[in-house]
Amino acid sequence: MLRALALRYGLEASGDATAACFAYAWEHWDEVKVMDNPRGYLYRVAQTSQRRRRSGHLPSPAQIGLPSVEPGLIPALRALPLTQRSAVWLVYACEWTYSETAEALGVSPSTIGTHLQRGLAALRSRMGVDADAHR
Repeated sequence: MLRALALRYGLEASGDATAACFAYAWEHWDEVKVMDNPRGYLYRVAQTSQRRRRSGHLPSPAQIGLPSVEPGLIPALRALPLTQRSAVWLVYACEWTYSETAEALGVSPSTIGTHLQRGLAALRSRMGVDADAHR
């Protein structure tokens, strides 16, 4: 949850948002444990708790425990529109499903697919990667 929220609020505020969603989960566990997508729901709880604190800061991989990545990846991610950046981050960095991501962002799974397709194309372009090179 911390990694997912760090995208939107920065490392410091994401800790507060994570704490808020876990506190909510603790208080409402009987309801949360039977949900189809508790991660997505708690992500939305955390977003609600941080409405006034948006910073849009994307932390470095080391700050949130990710392995080393291509140095140009983080600036390229930051350059994406928020919807594309959120979809790419949640699906690929946080390993959320399309459905979980869609529920958390309040869109359909097919919209997530569109955001991912456009976001990945933009990342490839910014980083000079040929889309056919990996096939």
